[in-house]
Amino acid sequence: MKITSICCIGAGYVGGPTMAIIAQKCPHIKVTVVDLNVERIAAWNDKDVTNIPIYEPGLSDLVAEARGRNLFFSTDVEKAIDEAQMIFISVNTPTKTYGLGKGMAADLKYIELCARQIASVAKDNKIVVEKSTLPVRTAEAIKNILDNTGNGVQFQILSNPEFLAEGTAVQDLLFPDRVLIGGNLEGEREALDSLVEIYANWVPKERILTTNLWSSELSKLTANAFLAQRVSSINAMSELCEKTGADVNELSRAIGMDSRIGPKFLKASVGFGGSCFQKDILNLVYIAKSYGLNEVADYWEQVVIMNDHQKRRFASTIVQTLYNTVSGKKIAFLGWAFKKDTNDTRESAAINVCDYLLHEQAHIAVYDPQVKEKKVFNDLQYLDSRSLEEIEKGITVFEDPYEACKDAHAIAILTEWDEFKAYDWEKIYDNMQKPAFVFDGRNVLDAKKMVSLGFVYSAIGSTN
Repeated sequence: MKITSICCIGAGYVGGPTMAIIAQKCPHIKVTVVDLNVERIAAWNDKDVTNIPIYEPGLSDLVAEARGRNLFFSTDVEKAIDEAQMIFISVNTPTKTYGLGKGMAADLKYIELCARQIASVAKDNKIVVEKSTLPVRTAEAIKNILDNTGNGVQFQILSNPEFLAEGTAVQDLLFPDRVLIGGNLEGEREALDSLVEIYANWVPKERILTTNLWSSELSKLTANAFLAQRVSSINAMSELCEKTGADVNELSRAIGMDSRIGPKFLKASVGFGGSCFQKDILNLVYIAKSYGLNEVADYWEQVVIMNDHQKRRFASTIVQTLYNTVSGKKIAFLGWAFKKDTNDTRESAAINVCDYLLHEQAHIAVYDPQVKEKKVFNDLQYLDSRSLEEIEKGITVFEDPYEACKDAHAIAILTEWDEFKAYDWEKIYDNMQKPAFVFDGRNVLDAKKMVSLGFVYSAIGSTN
């Protein structure tokens, strides 16, 4: 089947960038991204493309090129479903906060709502593509809903998980390591081939991998679990390095040169964040437990436990180093996003560290080049039961990093933004309380330089 019309339900971090790339590379296909969030769609349609809701290097240029030509953003979900031959489901699958599986299982209510809406609207045959990260065998549930509540049309279900990394999403989509498409290899070959042909417009076919549905669904969870495992593993070693006098950066370099291990995801830090790693590992733990695989579940749960420990350890180190109290002291946070080159703050280590220090009665000054004040306060309110008024008493968000650091007792680096390396650190030192402490949670600064300027400098996994 030659695809000429695509609909994507969900205008978030996966749906928006992915559809922008498809529209740019496939000008013969009409791509419509729909979402019930009016404010989000308005931002995607903003005349100034720098105001689109997702910050990713290169994304605004892609949107500017294709928007209005064959890329459209709309809140008219039913119209887009009706007109599309292929429908991507790209809605959130957060961790459940209620009922069975609370705190671990993926909440699939938005997936089910999408399936029911597609079934009620569709008047002709559709290919439905899972783009959201889902528990293995979710396609079976979607298929049952579509077949039993629809209008008698035929639905073919594919799994097409995304492996992009925030901050490098555009490059990951343009030059992917692989594109994974899962489906019924016998009965749905036409649907598989249709999606393969879309990606083949820019991805070499040898990098387009087709599998059965269940392998595809499980591959996304597994990939994120393996990556997070590496981060927690090197963070576990960072604590041992601090006790023994070893340097975790040298350790990472030494083991990373082993071809069996490789260098990626071996950078010690205050901990991983983002929308995927913790959520997907907890989902994997829940799935393993549901099959009675308790040892498997315990193994993967330890990755999250180690990550939580690293964040608490970093915050506790700040308190202990500042003479066992930060009450009334100004602590400047450089970075709030969970990683550089994104404005996404979901599960950011900064949130947990900030919450810990606020409970120790510190005053937190925040600067992040892409995260706004409203988002910082919303993140803390979501995590903590305190009122917005209470939170605002303990935290101030700045638009100038030098103002954020002025009169601070200590600076904590929570995001590895490149611009932090280029700051005038002598100026920052001169305007801080003395002794001036820097806690480098991302190991981005030159330790020798910082010490020579007079800072009391502490980095993850090193005794300096």
